[in-house]
Amino acid sequence: MRTNFDFTPYRRSTVGFDRLFDLLENSARTEGGDGYPPFDLVKDGDDSYRITLAVAGFRPDEIEIVAQQNQLLVTGRKDETPQEGYLHRGIATRPFERRFQLADFIEVRSARFENGLLTIVLQREVPEAMKPRRIEIGTAANDGGLLPRLKGKSKAA
Repeated sequence: MRTNFDFTPYRRSTVGFDRLFDLLENSARTEGGDGYPPFDLVKDGDDSYRITLAVAGFRPDEIEIVAQQNQLLVTGRKDETPQEGYLHRGIATRPFERRFQLADFIEVRSARFENGLLTIVLQREVPEAMKPRRIEIGTAANDGGLLPRLKGKSKAA
């Protein structure tokens, strides 16, 4: 059971967290969906992920994948022409839309359709400038001229 939570007091007292609050509010709104199509989310490694959606009854040309601004959108639209001869139609072919919120630096690497399963491979690619780097600590003996030298100089003179 989920209740609506008002983030307004937190928005007033924080700076730069707007996107976080938007994500929390949007997830609270969209979590009540019908769960179609079902999916698996797998972490394959430290920086690699895989989403597998069960899209039985759809062809690859009836599915569209769009990655844009930290969001992955998977939609499926089936041709609506009625086919004759069916006595019972139990395989769901209704249109669907699945949204996945992606973290920063997550990129879609590939998508594959096989045996009614759509697999999307994701990879985290952190730019070199954003990666942690080790900073060498200098000493007086090897400061390389970075520290001002006060030898032989007197401030009183």
